[in-house]
Amino acid sequence: MRVIAGTARRLPLKTLPGLDTRPTTDRIKETLFNMLQADVPGVRFLDLFSGSGGIGIEALSRGSTEAVFVDNNRKACDVIKENLAFTKLSDRARVICGDAVGALTRLERERPFGIIFMDPPYGQGLEKRVLEYLGSQEHSFIDNDTIIIIEASLTEDFSYAGSYGFSVVKSKEYKTNKHVFLRKDDTV
Repeated sequence: MRVIAGTARRLPLKTLPGLDTRPTTDRIKETLFNMLQADVPGVRFLDLFSGSGGIGIEALSRGSTEAVFVDNNRKACDVIKENLAFTKLSDRARVICGDAVGALTRLERERPFGIIFMDPPYGQGLEKRVLEYLGSQEHSFIDNDTIIIIEASLTEDFSYAGSYGFSVVKSKEYKTNKHVFLRKDDTV
């Protein structure tokens, strides 16, 4: 796994040994950031269920002003910090080691993220819990311009998103998974 483009281009990233995480492949990461190329520069980026931090580090390398990484695995948090130090991006990053919804409560009263990316373990409903929390009330860190991207299995159904106040605006399918893009539904 490596950084695809930007200031840290071509630098290799450490990953967590074993099957605790499944890093986004370079090809899928490149496709994702090609779709986001106009949206990433100058925004705050939130990387939930960060694993080794590859997505948030890619965002920083491509011009995000700040990235916040959240993972509940202490070893993953250590790997993220090592990768940030190696890529020399630590000064624009923050790592929160803890539960995703708990971390979101700690982000209250902060300015909005331009992009919220999450890649939770498949089949556990964690993305649904995050969307439920985000839709339950107004939060300072999300607004109508925030793009929410969820990496999920091909079989994951997001028809429930509207009940939490979100609209699916785009979906990109790959061989084994997909990226689903959502925004706050301002018609609700």
